[in-house]
Amino acid sequence: MSTGGTGRPEADRGEKGGVRTALAGLTTRGRSFFAAGIAAAICAYVLGQADLLRVGLLLAVLPLVCATVLYRTRYRVAASRRLSPARVPASSEARVHLRMDNVSRLPTGLLMLQDRVPYVLGPRPRFVLDRVEAGGRREVSYRVRSDLRGRYALGPLQLRLSDPFGMCELTRSFSAYDTLTVIPRVEPLPPVRLTGEAKGYGDGRQRSLALAGEDDVIPRGYRYGDDLRRVHWRSTARYGELMVRREEQPQRSRCTVLLDTRGIAYRGAGPDSAFEWAVGGTASVLVHMLERGFSVRLLTDTGSSVPGEGADGFAGASQESADAAGLMMDTLAVIDHSDGTGLSRAYDVLRGGNEGLLVAFFGDLDEEQAAVAGRMRQRSGGAIAFVLDSDVWGREPNDVPGPMNRTQERLRMLREAGWTAVEVPRGASLTALWQQADRLRTGVLSAGGTGTGEAR
Repeated sequence: MSTGGTGRPEADRGEKGGVRTALAGLTTRGRSFFAAGIAAAICAYVLGQADLLRVGLLLAVLPLVCATVLYRTRYRVAASRRLSPARVPASSEARVHLRMDNVSRLPTGLLMLQDRVPYVLGPRPRFVLDRVEAGGRREVSYRVRSDLRGRYALGPLQLRLSDPFGMCELTRSFSAYDTLTVIPRVEPLPPVRLTGEAKGYGDGRQRSLALAGEDDVIPRGYRYGDDLRRVHWRSTARYGELMVRREEQPQRSRCTVLLDTRGIAYRGAGPDSAFEWAVGGTASVLVHMLERGFSVRLLTDTGSSVPGEGADGFAGASQESADAAGLMMDTLAVIDHSDGTGLSRAYDVLRGGNEGLLVAFFGDLDEEQAAVAGRMRQRSGGAIAFVLDSDVWGREPNDVPGPMNRTQERLRMLREAGWTAVEVPRGASLTALWQQADRLRTGVLSAGGTGTGEAR
């Protein structure tokens, strides 16, 4: 759970502005009382009736006094917001907790709260709070839900103050707001061994010496509990702080998940579109590989890599998997189509033969981009591709299927290049396709099954 900021209503600048704000908050009842008082005072002056004059002044002064008192008490209420949780998968609910504290020595009147939320999350919540005693607090909550991933601002909270007579209502906005991150839905995947190697999924991790001589030492800052015999005095003298040898580095299996975000590769929009399926599939594979002990990074067709820390953009060995997953999920929450037309930038990021497992989600591929994707296979230890055809995803369920020669040709090119390529039908389950890719890899897929092909 994340705790939102605490704030107080913003103050009006200048005395004249404050007076205008207070008078503008007069309700219909307050304006009627004021108008009746002025009219009674004028009639009393014309008719010479002193009693009527006193009544008129009372009617006119009452709403002004209520507005003045209400305006002076606007600073004495503090509010805070708490999200539970602050990062939620699409189509799941999050709860927003609001807390109001009366920090003055006097009880408040009627309080009306309204929190600003984007329309995607639902209607604006409104609450009515009765009298809050001095030093007291009130807590209310509401739920938000979105089928669309993204980052949404909640707030600022609006507070409407009202006097006991209903003469004046003033609305104030708090300065604090919070951000709700809606991430793609993650589908649990079975632990198959797509790489065909014993070192996958965190099994059989090896440790290798990081120094072949005194000049190859990789020092780091001293941490409590480090053996003093590992202090590297030359680096300590150079940096002016205690440095120790980082002699051993755990070698983790690597996995790069490539997401094709080209706008020309997808058609359609909405939660059921091909692009959203690719984003959700990317999130599922990232979380799965992190849970299996891989060092993972997210790569897009634009060449951008996340998390971007450690060697070559992979999550460092000392970085917690939860932190790396959160960073990549936040990126996928707001990722959108790119203006690029090719995959060459992503190809340039991949190094030759040292990338480990490569899992890619491709949109429409022409012959040129299929060739570029084929060359990526040479820069990875293993490669799995999920290919989404816009024609298939854009077709209605009752439409007659058209020729699939183009898609089959692209799959053939990828398989000949060494990819384990799987076609993604509309609305398919990633779990089933993940298992299908494993069967294609191991060569036990039946000849009559869908998406048959030679195991690579």
